[in-house]
This record gives sequence, structure tokens and C-alpha cells, in this order.
Amino acid sequence: MAPETQAGPAGAALPLPPMKWDAWGDPALAKELSVEVKALLAAALGVTGAPAPGPSAAEAVLQPSLLADADLKALAAVVGDAHVSAADADRLPRAGGKSTPDLLRRRSHRPQDAPDAVVLPGTEEEVAALLALCAERRIAVVPFGGGTSVVGGLEPLREGFAAVVSLDLRRFDALLDLDETSGEAVLGAGLTGPAAEALLAERGFELGHYPQSFRFATIGGFAATRSSGQDSAGYGRFDEMVRGLRVVTPSGVLDLGRAPASAAGPDLRELFLGSEGTLGVITAVRVRVHAVPAVKAYEAWSFPDFTAGAQALRAVEQQGTGPTVIRLSDEAETAINLALTERIGGEPAVTGCLAVTVFEGGAEQVAARQQLTRAALLAAGGSSLGEAPARAWEHGRFNAPYLRDSLLNAGALCETLETATDWRQLPFLRFAVTAALTTALPGALVLCHISHVYPTGASLYFTVVAAMGEDPLAQWAAAKRAAGDAIMANGGTITHHHAVGADHKPWMADEVGELGVRILRAVKAAVDPAGILNPGKLIP
Repeated sequence: MAPETQAGPAGAALPLPPMKWDAWGDPALAKELSVEVKALLAAALGVTGAPAPGPSAAEAVLQPSLLADADLKALAAVVGDAHVSAADADRLPRAGGKSTPDLLRRRSHRPQDAPDAVVLPGTEEEVAALLALCAERRIAVVPFGGGTSVVGGLEPLREGFAAVVSLDLRRFDALLDLDETSGEAVLGAGLTGPAAEALLAERGFELGHYPQSFRFATIGGFAATRSSGQDSAGYGRFDEMVRGLRVVTPSGVLDLGRAPASAAGPDLRELFLGSEGTLGVITAVRVRVHAVPAVKAYEAWSFPDFTAGAQALRAVEQQGTGPTVIRLSDEAETAINLALTERIGGEPAVTGCLAVTVFEGGAEQVAARQQLTRAALLAAGGSSLGEAPARAWEHGRFNAPYLRDSLLNAGALCETLETATDWRQLPFLRFAVTAALTTALPGALVLCHISHVYPTGASLYFTVVAAMGEDPLAQWAAAKRAAGDAIMANGGTITHHHAVGADHKPWMADEVGELGVRILRAVKAAVDPAGILNPGKLIP
């Protein structure tokens, strides 16, 4: 992880988020595009130049803070002077998430919006007092974890409020309990993925949740967005790992999840898993953990086309052979990724579609699961490529967002979106979304992979690269609308693991129906009657 001083401008009064303010992640890991990739961009998309550089942190201009001095003093009275700031140097790194539109706005020389202040509570009592104060004074509150949202989940939308503050949860950063007998841990919501795994590893355990945002996202963020990690085939989505939650709302504190399973009415945890900070502030999460695996095995596969590969993944998942990771890239993504991946061990050339499998556990368990999976993939027409391509994928699996930054720097528009549907509908959904994107962005390169599988269906993850127009924000907005409409018209969910935020909210009525919207609004009114929590997100 980068030192905090690299993440934002000089003069900050508070600890800064771990990522660079105007790009993804650690600046030390950013890479320039190779000569070969630049040549490919020129040939395929006509991208031969770079847009004008954006401002430095010192040059970035923010809209003035709207928070009154009396309100700032009142916030400081709750958390202490050392844990509140209205300085631009603290506001700028929390001005939004890391979607392409977020990053394009950071690159603008025009005045940028940002929260009016940042507060760092250290106890649930302080969170409750802050929410009460903000409700009384009509100040909106945006909970902030790792800053990795790619759906507009951190935009400081005021929605008629006097001001908006960013409530940074970094001080909730402890392993609060580890029940080795039950295999459960209570983790502070502000712990990053690596920090949580390091604390558990000291006791011989791991969580095993590895989304692409793993290095920077937080435990609270995983819960609030229904995150799905790359090991989901083996360990499940994050919401499946959650056994309990502590949530501070403007109406009181909830301690949810009393037993491994219950029939005591609807599961109230489900209201807050995926609530994106609109219903309460998650302060602690009780999760299922497991012993650190003794053995790890890798095997990559090639399939002649995406249809054959998808059918193979379905066969594996429906027979339950148990890989920890199983994923499939289409022909275009396979070719591009192999051209960009750092090679390990001189792996063979791959044609068609690349699939990756990883197995974890005890030696006998891993061997049995791999043998059953191999049999299913061979029967489905797969060709084994050995372990090297799978190891290469794991080696670079958190680095794709850095490539997006390099593409933006080169003048290419690059963004991702994802969805999911059942196996029967999967090929139709893939075709419809690809067609929508290439129609909205003529000449665009659209890549796709299956990132998560279930017995009844799978997710589709799309990466889009196009020549950047004069107004890239409007350019992507049109493509996003077309893709979202195609998803809803073809049996997909508007989001499988990126969450809703502001970007997907226009499709929420289609997703849950008008009655579902009324239910969400009723819950919001019960726990947040003043509507201060993350306004403009999730709930239409």
C-alpha cells in the first residue's frame, strides 16, 4: 500500500485515503502503456494522442465549503478538533469514487464538487451523535471507507441539504473478536482487505474475500455493497459470509444476527447488506472465516469459443466439484489479456477462450476437487494449459484499474460494467449488451468475462475501450444508458457486485418494481427520517 502522503495534496490535516486522489491505487504501481499497446490503440481505435493533462492536487479547484463555522465547531465538539477538517486538502481525496466519470471529473480544471468537511469518528457513540447533529442541522452524511466505488456511490449530492460531510470510518480498524471454535470473526468496518487478512493470519485464519478492489476497499464497504470476490466459487459472496452486523442509524443502533440461521421473521441483515450507506452506518461486521488453506493448486484451460466455455463452467458448478476460483474470458479479452500479462514460466499460447481454475484446502481435498473439475472440463471440450496462465492471472488480478488510468492518459475512454442472469439467458444478454455498447460507441472494443458462477446462472463483466470524444462524460453516459436498458430488457440485473449508487438508480424501479421502491422508501423513513444518509443513491 502506498504511504498516506502519496494519496492527496499537501496540507492535509487528517490521515488520507490510501489511493491517489485522481487515479486508482498506489502511484508506484502505475504503468505506462507499451509501444505495442499504443500501436494497437492507434490501429484499432484511431487513438494517437493524449488529452490535455488534468490539474495537479495543488492546482485542483474545489467549490467552496458550504458548512457554517458553527456547524464545523459542533462537529469538532463530537469527535475532537484532530478528527474534523474542512480543508481542501482533506475534501479533495473524498470528492468521489473511482469510476471513469469520477476520474474524468478529477481531471477537469473547472471547480469540482467535494464534501464540505470530513469527520473521523472513533466510537459508535460518536457516530450516533454526529448523525443526530446532522439531522438537526440539515447536513447530509456520506459514509466513506476505501473510496473504491465505481457507481457514483460517494458523490457529495446535497439533495436540498445545507451541506454534506464525509464520514470516514478508518478509525474502526480492529479485529474485535475471533471465535476459533465457531469460525467467526468480528471486524471493524474501517479495516481494509489486506489489514483484515493480516490480523486473521496472525491467528491462522483468513476471510478469503478478494474483489479487484481488495487492496483498498474496507470490510464495511464489502457489506454495504454486497461485494463479490474472485474466490466466490469457493467461499461465496461477501453477504454469504456475513453472520452479523452492527449498524448506527439516526433512529438508533441495530445489532443484527443472533445465530447461524433463524426463522424469526425476515432477516433484517438483508436490509443493510447492500444498503450503500443510505440506511445506516455499518461499524462492525461478524463474518465466517476459515483456516488458512494448506494447499493451493492452479490449472488453466482453453475452449474453442465462449459458448463452449460457458457450458463447461455451468457443468462444473452444477455438479459441485468445488474450485475456489473459476472464470472464463471471451476471445477478445483472452487475446488482449495475454498480450498485457507479465509472463510466468513460459506458458503456451492460448487460442479461443481462456478459463482459470484455482483450488484451495487440504492436500487430499484439493486433489479430489481438481480431478472432478478436470473431468468435467475435458468432457466439455476443454484443453488443459497447465498452471502457468492461472498463476499469471492471479499475479496481476488486482492491477486492471491501473491499465484503465494509462488508457485514459493516452486518450482512450475505458470503463467497465457488470450484470448477471440465468444460464439460459446468458448468451442473449451478452449479445444485447455488446450490441448496445458498440452502437453507442462506434468502433469500440468490448471485452467480456464470466467472473462469478452459480448453479442457476452467472455474471458477465464487460470492459469497454473507445476513442475519447470531446465530451467523454456525455459519451460514456449515453453508452451506459444504452447498456443499462439492454440489461433490463434481456433478463439481467442492473448490477451483480458493483452496487447501485447514483449511476444505477435510474433502473432500480425496473429492478424491484414500484412496490419494491415503496418498501425501500418506507424503511428509509423509519431509520433515517430526515433523509441525511447518502442522499441521491440507491433509492429512487
